[in-house]
Amino acid sequence: MTDHAPTNAPTHALILRNGQSAPVNDLPRIPFAHWRAQIDQSLSEGDRMSACFGAQVDGHIDLFAVIGRPQHNDFLLVRTQASNEFPSLAATHPQLHLFEREIAEQFGLVPIDHPWPKPVRFHASFTGKDAFGREDQAPPRVGHMPFYEVEGTEIHEVAVGPVHAGVIEPGHFRFQCHGETVLFLEISLGYQHRGLERLLLGGPHPASTHQIEALAGDTTIGHTTTWCRILEGLSDQPAPKRAAQIRAIALELERLANHTGDIGALAGDIGFLPTSSFMGRIRGDYLNLQAVLCGNRFGRALTHPFGVRFHDDDHRLSEALKRLKALERDTLGAMDVFFDSPSAHARLEGTGPVTPLRAAQLGLVGMAARASGIDMDARRDFPAPDTAYWHPDIAVLTDAAGDVHDRARIRRLEIEASIQWLKTHLGAVVEGDTAVPAAPLAPERICVATTEGWRGEIVHAAITDDSGRLARYKIVDPSFHNWSGLALAMRGQQISDFPLCNKSFNLSYCGFDL
Repeated sequence: MTDHAPTNAPTHALILRNGQSAPVNDLPRIPFAHWRAQIDQSLSEGDRMSACFGAQVDGHIDLFAVIGRPQHNDFLLVRTQASNEFPSLAATHPQLHLFEREIAEQFGLVPIDHPWPKPVRFHASFTGKDAFGREDQAPPRVGHMPFYEVEGTEIHEVAVGPVHAGVIEPGHFRFQCHGETVLFLEISLGYQHRGLERLLLGGPHPASTHQIEALAGDTTIGHTTTWCRILEGLSDQPAPKRAAQIRAIALELERLANHTGDIGALAGDIGFLPTSSFMGRIRGDYLNLQAVLCGNRFGRALTHPFGVRFHDDDHRLSEALKRLKALERDTLGAMDVFFDSPSAHARLEGTGPVTPLRAAQLGLVGMAARASGIDMDARRDFPAPDTAYWHPDIAVLTDAAGDVHDRARIRRLEIEASIQWLKTHLGAVVEGDTAVPAAPLAPERICVATTEGWRGEIVHAAITDDSGRLARYKIVDPSFHNWSGLALAMRGQQISDFPLCNKSFNLSYCGFDL
C-alpha cells in the first residue's frame, strides 16, 4: 500500500486509511500535553478512540492513540513518550478508561486520578497501585481485588460467576442492589487471559493465523480478515479481487449465523419457544453454508494472508446461493412470529436502555451502538483496500431507544440486509486467482486495519522492527468497548433482567481477555 498523506493531516500526526502502512518514524513523538490536546479536540468533534496502547520503541515506552475519523474515512494517529505517571483522560473521555487500565498493567505506568485503576487481564507484569492506592507487593490474582460497594439501608450484594450454570466462558458479575433493583453492576473478566498479543511478537509465525482464528471463536472471519489486512498492508501485497469477494461473503455468513442465533436465544430467555427452536436450527444452517465454502462451519482455514483457501469451484458458490434462498423464507418467518408478538414486545421494550449520549461517551460499537442511535459501520466508514473495487454497500441501520428490543431489531434488519446482499453477490464472484505469493513485511512500519465484525468494529494495529518482524501487535475486539455498555444498561433495572440484557449484547469473554 502506498503511503497516505492527506492535505488535512496535522504535522504532529499521521493519517492512515484502513489497511495502509507508513514508516513508524513518520509519526513524531510529541509532548504529552499536545497528545492530550489532540485527543480532546478529536473526540469533542465526534471522532472516537479506536485503539490506545503502549509500545517499546527505541528503548522508550511510547503511547499511541488511534482515532477513528468516519467523516474522513481514515485514522489519525498521535504518539507521545510516556513517563512513569501521566494524567488520566478517563474522567473526561470514559471510552479511554479500559485502555488506560490496560496500559497500566502492561507497562507499570500510573494514570493519575483514574476513576477506577484496576487490572483488566491480570498480567503477571502488573505493578503500581491498586484501586485504593495501596502498593502491590505481587502481581494480583485474577478476581482477587476490591469491588465497588454501595452503602445504605437494605443494600445487598449479589455475586454471579465466574463459574456459570452452563458451558460458557468465565466472567464475574458483582451487583449492588436495593431489593430487586440494580444500582450498580461491576464486571470483572481476565480469567482466561492467554497472552495472545505477546505470542504474535517476532512473527508472523506459522501458528499466528491459527491463533488469530481462535481469538474469538464466533468471529473467526472478522479477526482473520483484519489480520490479513495488516500483513498485506505491511508488505504492500494486496489479496486478489476474487479472494476479497470470498472474504466479504464469509463475513456476512458469519454475521447471519450469529444474529440468528442471538434472536433465538433472546426468544428462549423470555420463553417464546417457536422462534427459539427455529433459530437454533437456522443458525446451524448458516454455519453449514460456511462449511460449503471451506469445509469448516466456523470458517477456519478459509481466510489467510494474501488470499483465501477456497476450493476453486464455482459450484460451491452456486450451491451456497441455492441454500441461502431456501433459508430466507424460514429465517424471515421465524423473525416475523417473534417481532409481531405483543408479549415479546412488552418484555423487550424499555429493558436495559443505553441512551445515545451514554453510548457515545463509552465508545460503544457495532449493533449495540446502532441500537442507541449511533450511525457507524466500518464497512462504510473505513473502506479497506481489498474492497475498493467491490465495496460492501449495505445500508447502516440505526434505532433510538437503545434497549433490548432495539438491539434485537437491529439484528433483524441486518439479517434481512445481509441476505439481500448475499443473494446479489454470491453469483457475481469474478474469475481469477484466490491467492498471491506471500511477501515479507517491510521494516519499521506501522499499520492499522479494521473490519465490521458481527459484534462491531474490530481494530488491529501493528508495528514492525528493523528486520520486518512484528514488534507490537494490538487487538481491540468489539467486546472491549461494549462490556461497559452492558454494565450501564443494568442500572435501575430488575436483577432478573440481567440474562436478557446480557444476551442482547452477547459479548465475548475470550475476545476481551485475549
